[in-house]
Amino acid sequence: MTFETPMVFAQGFIVLFGLAGLTGLVLADVAADAQYHHSYFVVAHFHYALFAGGIMGVMTGVYYWLPKWTGHMYDEKLGKWHFWLSAVGVNVLFFPQHFLGLAGMPRRIPDYALQFTEFNMISTIGAFLFGFSQLLFAYNIIKTIRGGAKATDQVWEGAHGLEWTLSSPPPYHTFTTAPEIR
Repeated sequence: MTFETPMVFAQGFIVLFGLAGLTGLVLADVAADAQYHHSYFVVAHFHYALFAGGIMGVMTGVYYWLPKWTGHMYDEKLGKWHFWLSAVGVNVLFFPQHFLGLAGMPRRIPDYALQFTEFNMISTIGAFLFGFSQLLFAYNIIKTIRGGAKATDQVWEGAHGLEWTLSSPPPYHTFTTAPEIR
């Protein structure tokens, strides 16, 4: 197993989705759910599941297919920075919200009591860190589209499939006759 950017995002998906599952177990307890149902605990659980289930998977796919789409390799160092800043930012953003929920902060509220200020400030810092990491993501994609190291036909070791037998990027009207599948 190698640990290029798509793989670290895939592993991040597993870890964060597992964390979402653990908080889901807490919410599955009827007595606890009665207390937490309308609190920020549910917000934290929901966003861990959404981010891990959606965004981490999308970023895994983008980094995996970007060399094939563009014909150029992305900047691996920027990709790793993107992963780590995203992972840290998301955890700093959503983890304190569990404590806000346990302390009684409701889900839908236009303004919160002063007792929740510190954890909300920490969440805001995490949001800015996560937002900054997405700027790195956009920069890396633009940099890749504009050029860079030429991608090989088979970008990833062990990638077997018809798409990896073609040049990067694949030409239009790739197969004039149906390819033979082994």
